[in-house]
Amino acid sequence: MEVIGADGVHLGTVDHVEGGRIKLTKKDSGMGAHEGHHHYIPLALVAGVEGDKVRLSANADVAYGMEEEE
Repeated sequence: MEVIGADGVHLGTVDHVEGGRIKLTKKDSGMGAHEGHHHYIPLALVAGVEGDKVRLSANADVAYGMEEEE
């Protein structure tokens, strides 16, 4: 499923849910120095699911700043 910010901007693709967080796929997660890592979005940011999209309650730039890397 695609993860998008409240502003409709693409953040990544769900790999799976793990420990209260959405784990994004490596190949579609992060840019520049952040490429090639798994990124995680807190489930608390999920506003809802619309079809095949997970919509967050925060705009993409804010949500991206709240991501965790591993």
